[in-house]
Amino acid sequence: MSDLILFKPKAELDASENLRGFINSCRNELTVFGADLPFDENVWDITDSINLKGRGNKRHRLVFSNLATVNDNSPSSMAVLFLPFAKAYIRYMQGFRPIVGLGPRLTALRVLEAALRENGGDADPTRSDILIFNRAAQMIVEKYSEAAAYRMGGQLEMLADFLAYNKLTTIPARWRNFIKRPGDAVRVGKEFDERRKDKMPSQAALDALPHIFRNAIEPIDVIVSSVAAMLCASPDRISELLSLPLDCEVRQKNSKTGDEAYGLRWWPAKGAEPMIKWVVPSMASVVQEAIGKIRKLTDESRRIAKWYEEDSGGIYLVGELEYLRGQEWVSMQELAEILGLNSNGSAKAWCNANKIHSTKKGRSDFVRFSDAEKTVIGMLPRDFPLLDKETGCKYSDALFVVRVNQLHAQRGTFNCMIEPISIDQINTGLGERVVHGFPSVFSRFEFVEPDGNDIKVTTHQFRHYLNTLAQAGGLSQLDIAKWSGRKDIRQNAAYDHVTPGQMVQKIRDAIGDDSTMFGPLAELAKKTLIPRDEFARLVVPTAHTTELGYCIHDYTMSPCQQHRDCIHCTDLICVKGDEEKERRLRQQLEEARDLLRRADEATKDGYYGSDRWLEHHASTVERLSQLCSIIDDPKVPIGAVIQLSPPKPIVETINMQRRIDVANAIGHVTSHSSGVPASIGE
Repeated sequence: MSDLILFKPKAELDASENLRGFINSCRNELTVFGADLPFDENVWDITDSINLKGRGNKRHRLVFSNLATVNDNSPSSMAVLFLPFAKAYIRYMQGFRPIVGLGPRLTALRVLEAALRENGGDADPTRSDILIFNRAAQMIVEKYSEAAAYRMGGQLEMLADFLAYNKLTTIPARWRNFIKRPGDAVRVGKEFDERRKDKMPSQAALDALPHIFRNAIEPIDVIVSSVAAMLCASPDRISELLSLPLDCEVRQKNSKTGDEAYGLRWWPAKGAEPMIKWVVPSMASVVQEAIGKIRKLTDESRRIAKWYEEDSGGIYLVGELEYLRGQEWVSMQELAEILGLNSNGSAKAWCNANKIHSTKKGRSDFVRFSDAEKTVIGMLPRDFPLLDKETGCKYSDALFVVRVNQLHAQRGTFNCMIEPISIDQINTGLGERVVHGFPSVFSRFEFVEPDGNDIKVTTHQFRHYLNTLAQAGGLSQLDIAKWSGRKDIRQNAAYDHVTPGQMVQKIRDAIGDDSTMFGPLAELAKKTLIPRDEFARLVVPTAHTTELGYCIHDYTMSPCQQHRDCIHCTDLICVKGDEEKERRLRQQLEEARDLLRRADEATKDGYYGSDRWLEHHASTVERLSQLCSIIDDPKVPIGAVIQLSPPKPIVETINMQRRIDVANAIGHVTSHSSGVPASIGE
């Protein structure tokens, strides 16, 4: 546990003196990131202070580089005046407001420093004011995507508040982040299409992966394609998947039907309770096959892990090399066999890289067995024998553990050392770095996009893909959240990329079906002389989302006649199971009841015109209550499409207009057909 010390500025000191006090306090008194943190160095290794799952043995470093050179191979450091403050701020805030991903916080510091230095200014943090922060925010917008810019803008606002609250600026000023949060309500147009494309795997990738899964032989191809198969079966986070234990499979038989349910023991990464994540029956055999392939490929790694876990006596040796244990000297050839390298030269290079002294004996080079053994044991993963501290899973019980370099195409696989499979290895296999010359499973099997570009998929795209399928299929928001391992159903919205066409088709498919459609449209199709699908296209030409459901009004024919009074409109379609829209529906019902009570009181008091409001609010309460009662009816299935009948005063008028519209539509269809109209129910 790091010691936390609250910084308190002194009123009698100016901003520069308070800044010096803050920096000295963070340098000399705080222990965040370790008491031995090299504060004055420009690169901090914070691997042991944060818990990033699925990153394997990769070290995590903070580089205090400036904005202009952040992506360079040899980036330049921040300005001398700004650098100590940036380090102090990162250390201080990680103690009081810790985060796992420090990138946005460090970026906020970089853009502030860049804004201070612009036009020849110095980078003194005490010069920060509203204009400086406005310019810093503009730099964020110019350089980063909308989603990233919004997150970094939040960190910039936090930085501005910190400087103002602690009197670290010459001119105290409160700055507010003006970078807008990316909207996810847009369902039509180019913006929606581009967002959907970025969030979802391409069709070419989905077509290629089954072939790769069936034909993969090389370890990297087997692992990556098996991971992709599991991600296509349930909406998982890759860090959760890579933390699975060997005995993750669960099978339960239904006592009534005799069917066997198949699932995986699961530990969600963002706060949800441990669970059994059931796999849909159509994908159960695929997941079982994927886990079988992974187990076969990683069995030897678990034996090695068990050896070191039990401290069985030094380095792990394959059976035929056990005779070397206890020898004082081993030749380069023998060392190559111990390590699993393919040549004496590779063994020699390994010794040089690890500063192991070799001795010439005759024509051969020899090294002390104890020196090689000590170096190999020093390669054990961080936190060994635990792979996951939170779940207590050990390397010897983990599913995703391999021998060192087993997934590397050029390097020799070590016979005596293990490593966890990392997110970076999976992402590289799915094409993340193919533009930098690193092959992917797609490029090795010669699959490309239709336009000839390389196929690239991220592990998170599968999560978006399955959530969208669930949304389109009518799964309830609660079930989608539970299936995805979320604590809050409101997070579902960011993963919903159902297209307008899918919305329209869902409503069309329900027309005339008593089991999934409730309202006038459930009956109309039975009385028509054209096929139901043709009738559905005539009655529901389009749809767009509203706060309560979907509107099927055709705006090419006329503008909205209700002026957003959706509850009194027959073009309002609701879908049971949409938790967010149901919440808004119930909220409107409570508000309408309150307005009805007030209108009733005004009518009793004799206010002119109040009787009209009383009638309107009574109708609103009645229709909202009807809608809620249908939604709450356990006989109505999740995903059912609901349409209310017209309000009573205008029922006959609307019915007459509906009959005229349908008659005209039928006449249009039959006039273009070559035969007699189809019979009822066709």
